[in-house]
Amino acid sequence: MKAIWNNQILAESNDTIVIENNHYFPAESINSAFFVDSDTHTFCPWKGEASYKSVKVNGETNKDAAWYYPDPKHPAKEIKGYYAFWKGVKIEK
Repeated sequence: MKAIWNNQILAESNDTIVIENNHYFPAESINSAFFVDSDTHTFCPWKGEASYKSVKVNGETNKDAAWYYPDPKHPAKEIKGYYAFWKGVKIEK
């Protein structure tokens, strides 16, 4: 699977985990050069607190386009260190 935005591959892995129709990519599969830390956090009742990263490609920023759970609750422990995408990021095979 590939996560693509602004004609760049943000992440690529054959080992994504699909939860709630979102592909979660392992941390080692992301191209960290495109990611910028964000102060945004949200809360999921069964996964816990999500943290976000913005994506910056070719001078354009997609704010909070990636999220991850640094310390997920027990039912979601398998996605610790994995990243998911939205806000126009395309997920393709």
